[in-house]
Order: sequence, then structure tokens, then C-alpha cells
Amino acid sequence: MLQAAIFDMDGLMVDTEPIWASAWPPAFARYGLTVVPGLVEACVGSSYERISRMVAEAYDGNPDAQRALDDHYEVGAEKFIASGAPKKPGLDELLAWLSDAGVPCAVASSSERRVVEANLRHAGVTERFGAVVTGDDGYPSKPAPDIFLGAAERLGADPARTLVLEDSPSGVRAASAGGFVTVMVPDLIQPTDELRALCARVCADLAEVRDLLAAGELG
Repeated sequence: MLQAAIFDMDGLMVDTEPIWASAWPPAFARYGLTVVPGLVEACVGSSYERISRMVAEAYDGNPDAQRALDDHYEVGAEKFIASGAPKKPGLDELLAWLSDAGVPCAVASSSERRVVEANLRHAGVTERFGAVVTGDDGYPSKPAPDIFLGAAERLGADPARTLVLEDSPSGVRAASAGGFVTVMVPDLIQPTDELRALCARVCADLAEVRDLLAAGELG
């Protein structure tokens, strides 16, 4: 039986990625820049610090690119703080099943705490989580496993008996590196053969995760 479950947030619990993605082009256009192809996808699931490094590399250290990134982030953050993002299918059902089964849950997200807590609040799921670990907590960015290990420690759970739910390649790699039971629920990026090999399962949505747990096929 699982000891705990750890959830990513962006693209996994709530549909934030289209909002983040839509904020890039207008923010960069303000500074006469276009978004480098593939950059947005590469940034999915990463912390602000790691994204900043990728932007600096992509634009040869152009300070306007950093200003554009900051503008993009503030536009997205303001939207989430004001109204949140739509819940992904099956979230409520999965959280209810885990609660009924006595499985404690945590959030481990690379986003800022103010954004994470706003999205949880708007989704009405704050009370479902015994721990919330965010990009503000000082852990190395995914694909390092530290943020998941920190969440598991807060729940008193063994990683080998802890489910991690992720949508991004960097998150999947982080969970696998930490020795967790890793399940990918793809959002913007579909799994490669490499990612599938790192996962216990790849699921279409969170409702499928709930069904597999109920059938005893995970954990």
C-alpha cells in the first residue's frame, strides 16, 4: 500500500500551462524580441532560476530577455492569484479516493508559493494536502529529485512507497531519480520512450490514476 502521494501542480492538477505559454510572445515583443523556438517547452516544469538561466543562454545574456521573462511571469502570476486556473479532469475524484484510503498528500511544485497557494485555494483543494513544497523553499530545480524528497520527508514517507504524479519530462526524471513510484499524466509534452521507461505508468488523466489505484495496479 502507498504511504503517500505527491502532486506536481502546473499542468498536472490545474491547467496553467496555456496561460504561462500565452504570456511569453507579448512580453518578449515589448522588448523587440521573439521567443526562441522550443524555449517554452524546455521551460515546462522548471523553477524560475533554471528558466532564467535558459533564457540567458538562449539570448546570449541580453538583459532585455530577462526583463521580458520577468514581465511574462508577473502577467501569469497575477492571473492565477486573481482567479486561478481550471482543474484538470479527475483531480477531485483522485484526491477523494486518496483521502478515503488514508494516503496523505503533498504538493511539490517549482512555482512560487504565492502562485501555488492561490491555485490550490481557487481549486478548493488546499485542505487535501498535508505539505506544500515550492520553488521558494531552496531545493535544486527538477530534474534534481530534492523537492520530491523534501515533500516525502515532511510526510514521513519512504520514496519507494510514495506515488509521484507529474506531467513534465523534468518532473518525471526527478521523481525517477528519487526512487519514487512515478506516474506521468502528459499535458503539453507527450512521453518519449526514455520517459516511459522511467514511469510505472503513463495515464491519460487523473481519473485513470484513481481507477488504477482502486484496482490495486499502482503502489
